[in-house]
Amino acid sequence: MSLPFIDLGAQQARLRPALDKAIARVLDKGQYIMGPEVGELEKQLAEFCGARHALGCANGTDALQLALMALGVKQGDAVFVPTFTFAATAEVAPLVGATPVFVDVLPDTFNMDPQSLKRAIGAARDAGLNPACVIPVDLFGLPADYDALIAIAHENGMRVIGDSAQGFGASYHGRITGSFGDISTTSFFPAKPLGCYGDGGAVFTDSDELAELIDSLRVHGKGTHRYLYDRIGINSRLDTLQAAILIQKLAVYADEIEKRQEVAQRYTNALSNRFETPYIPDGLTSVWAQYTIKTHSREERDALQARATAAGIPTVVYYPLSLHRQKAYADCPIDPAGLGVSDDLAERVVSLPMHAYLGAEDQDRVIAAVIG
Repeated sequence: MSLPFIDLGAQQARLRPALDKAIARVLDKGQYIMGPEVGELEKQLAEFCGARHALGCANGTDALQLALMALGVKQGDAVFVPTFTFAATAEVAPLVGATPVFVDVLPDTFNMDPQSLKRAIGAARDAGLNPACVIPVDLFGLPADYDALIAIAHENGMRVIGDSAQGFGASYHGRITGSFGDISTTSFFPAKPLGCYGDGGAVFTDSDELAELIDSLRVHGKGTHRYLYDRIGINSRLDTLQAAILIQKLAVYADEIEKRQEVAQRYTNALSNRFETPYIPDGLTSVWAQYTIKTHSREERDALQARATAAGIPTVVYYPLSLHRQKAYADCPIDPAGLGVSDDLAERVVSLPMHAYLGAEDQDRVIAAVIG
């Protein structure tokens, strides 16, 4: 019997009565776009992570685009992103006319390397670009090195957008992701640690001015009336049904994060003698969007995945080809020292089933298949 990679069904069974009531309330009211549940969710999200403002939007990619638009990033600007991440982080830069510049990651945390960022800033200037913004990613649920990266950004007159699509709710020296940089963003894609049952996202900021601007941008650039437009915007509103679902999921999210810690620790205890298991720096916690190990070689990874498949255990490679190797980004500037760590990780990482409802017996099945 095959295991699910992420068991949304188990979570739904826990929440189904509350979900049914929440959905029924939305249907009864008939306010399907920007209904009262959206405002309530935004209030709860801001309280959860400690940001002054939270604004829902249609998806995590839009959240990043809205952040760049609000910060005024434009043609001729450089936006620094890790190459070892999902395409959304990079693709939003060209959408506002800017150029993505690829930065390497650290071999232990998989997050943006501050020294590589410094080199990439120099390369961008040499290419005639204006260093405008850096987007650290909380990859696989672990916060990036915000203290170092924000300091470098400020030294170079840049703004910071924290991409916490995978890491919302993780902690960094006493603070919760969603509260870092000028703006932070997240995704509520169903597979995310806090996911809805469709697409959804959110933007976070402590700036009243930026919050007001983002609120306008997400609704076609609205002014004081729905048919008055102060600026060019986009259509990126969070559906009321998704907000109602997320309110119920947020109510148990802290408990699920704790359960994810237990699953991760059990994996680490069993696998660390054989593979490179995830490294969590002191003072940080992960929400374990993925539990990702490193094999010694591509061949070992292939053998591991073959064993797992035969045992009915799903595994996934995030990401098999770093962004700077992709056709769409072939002409983008990179760290002049190369992006060797990211290239190496693409050959050796593999992610195992991970969710808050993964029982000990099922985990033992995963461990047995992985070890072989």
